[in-house]
Amino acid sequence: MLKRSWPVLLIFISMISVQGSASIAKYLFPVLGPEGMTAWRLFFSAIMLVLIFKPWRKAMTKQALKYISLYGISIGCMNLAFYNAIARIPLGIAVAIELTGPIMVAMCASRKVLDFIWLSVAIMGLAMLLPLTQASSNLDPMGILFALLAGSGWACYILFGRKASAIYGSASVAIGSGIASCFLFPIGIWQTGSALFSLELLPLIFVVSLLASAIPYGLDMIALPKLPAQTFSTLMSLSPVFAALSGFIVLHEQLTHYQWIAIVFIIISSIGTVLTMSRPTKVKSIKPSN
Repeated sequence: MLKRSWPVLLIFISMISVQGSASIAKYLFPVLGPEGMTAWRLFFSAIMLVLIFKPWRKAMTKQALKYISLYGISIGCMNLAFYNAIARIPLGIAVAIELTGPIMVAMCASRKVLDFIWLSVAIMGLAMLLPLTQASSNLDPMGILFALLAGSGWACYILFGRKASAIYGSASVAIGSGIASCFLFPIGIWQTGSALFSLELLPLIFVVSLLASAIPYGLDMIALPKLPAQTFSTLMSLSPVFAALSGFIVLHEQLTHYQWIAIVFIIISSIGTVLTMSRPTKVKSIKPSN
C-alpha cells in the first residue's frame, strides 16, 4: 500500500510547494510588484535548471532554437500574467481560471461528444467567476483577464514545450527559462526600479524560486516514472484546491461558497477531460511551475 501511495504523496507535496511559493511571492508584491518578482524568480529558476540539465552538452539546431525561443516566451508571458492575476484576485480563483488553458488544449485534440460536455462544465464554472453576478462582483476584471492570459500562456507552453522537447530534449526547459528571464528582467527593472535589487529580499526571493521550481521538479522526477499519466493529470487538476488553501493560510484569502462551487466545476471539467482522453501508460512531461 505504502509503495503505491508514496508517489502520490510526493505529487501532493510538489503542488503544496508550488502554491506555497505563489503565496510568498504575492506577499512580496508591495515592494517588488508582479514584474519584479517574476523577473527574479525566473532568473533564479533558470540558474537552477541550467545546473540540473547542463544544456551546453548538446548542440543547438536552428529548428530547436526556434521552438525553444517560442517556449521561453510562453514561460515568461505565463508567469508574468499569473503573478499579475494573483496580485488582483485570490490565488485559488486565479489557478482555477488558468487551468482552462490545458483544458482547451485537450479539447482541441478531441472530437468526442462527452469532451464537449466537460468543456461546457468548465465554461459554466468560468462564467460563475466573471464579475457579472453579485456573488463575484468583488473580483477585479483585470485580475480575471490576466488569469485567462496565464491560461493561454500555459496552453502555448504545452504546445511549444512539446515540440521543443521532442527536438532538443528535457534541457529545453533550462534554456527556455533563461530566455524568459532575459526579456523579463528589463521589464522588472523598468517597473520596480532600484527596489528590485534590495539585498534584504533576495534570500526570500530565492526561497520562492526553490519552492516553485527546483523542489517540485525534483519531486516530480522521482514520482512520475511510478505513476500512470492519467493519475498524474487527475492529481494536477486539484491544483486550485491547494492554491485556495495556501491563499487562505498564508494570505488569509477567503472564498465565498459560490466561488468554491465555480472552482469545483472547473476541477470536475479537468478531471473529466483527463479520464475520457486517450493516454500513454507513463507521464512523458511535467507541469509548469507558477
